[in-house]
Amino acid sequence: MDFILRGKMSKTTATKIFLLLTAAIITTTGCTRRIEHRDLFDRTGRTVSINGSLNRIVSTAPSNTEIIVDLGMADRLVAIDRHSSNISGLPPGVTELDFFFPDAEVILGLQPDIIIANGHNATGSGEDPFRLLREMGIPVAFLSMSRSINDIYEDIIFIADLLQEEEKGATLVRSMKAQVDEVAGTAALAQTRRSVYFEIAAMPEMITFGKDSFLDDMLTTIGARNIFADDLWILSPSAEAIIERDPDVILTNVDYIDDPIGELKSRPGFEHINAVRNDRVYQINTDSSVRPSARIILALEQMARSVYPEVFHE
Repeated sequence: MDFILRGKMSKTTATKIFLLLTAAIITTTGCTRRIEHRDLFDRTGRTVSINGSLNRIVSTAPSNTEIIVDLGMADRLVAIDRHSSNISGLPPGVTELDFFFPDAEVILGLQPDIIIANGHNATGSGEDPFRLLREMGIPVAFLSMSRSINDIYEDIIFIADLLQEEEKGATLVRSMKAQVDEVAGTAALAQTRRSVYFEIAAMPEMITFGKDSFLDDMLTTIGARNIFADDLWILSPSAEAIIERDPDVILTNVDYIDDPIGELKSRPGFEHINAVRNDRVYQINTDSSVRPSARIILALEQMARSVYPEVFHE
C-alpha cells in the first residue's frame, strides 16, 4: 500500500483498489466450491444474497455475538467487535474490530462468508460502515435496534435461520420465554405496582429511556411503571424531572464510576425522592441489561427482585 499512498492517489481510492484486488483473488480461489444461493430479508428489510455455507462469520455487536455463541456457533466466528471480547466461549485469538469504524481491509482479509451487523454500528459516522464491503460482494445482514423483548426473540430466530440452525434458535427462544414467564409470574404476586427510574448514564448528563425500548418493555413485563414511559426511546432528563416524578425504586446499570449508588443518593434534592428515603436504589448488571440477547434474563431477574423483593425468595 505504501507505494500507492506516496503518489497522488487518495487513501480512499487506494483502499478501494486493494479491496477489489483482494475480492478478485478470493472469488478466483473459491470458484470450485458448490454454490447454494439464498435470498432473504434482514431485520431492517434489506435483501441479503448468500452464496454457499456461512462458516466464517464477522459479528459487529455484542448482542449478535452472544446469540451466535448461545446457538453453539462460536467456532464460526473469525472477527468480533471489541465490546464482545468479554463473552465466554469465543475462539482463541479471534480478530477484534472497532464498533463504529470497523477496518474494511482487515475484514476482507479474513474472507468472511457473512457480516452480521447492528443498527448501532452506523451511529458513530452516520453512514453504513459496510457499504464498500457489500459492493465487493460480501453479504451483510443488519439487525435493527431492538425495541421490545419480542424483537429479541425475532433477532434470535433470524440469526438461527440465517445460519441454518432453525431448531437451535427455536429451542433458545422457548427457553427464554419460559424464563421470562416465570419471572413475570412471580412479580405479579406483588400487591403494589411500583414506579421506577432506570439510569443508564450518570451525571452530569443523565440518560434514561422511554417507550419503544426493550428496557421499558422489561419493566412493563415485571409489572413496574417507568416514570418516563410517556417519552420516546432515549432521553436525558433533568434532575428536577426525576425528583418531581418521585420514583419508588431507582435502578442503575452504570459501571464506569466507583460508586454509582452512592453518587445517585448524594445528588442535591434526591434525598426527597421516595426511593432514596427508603434506601431502594439498586445496581443492575450492565452487559445483560444493554445487550438484546437471551442473556437479558439475568437483568430481568435482578430488576424484578429489586422492585418486588417481598415476593422473591432464594
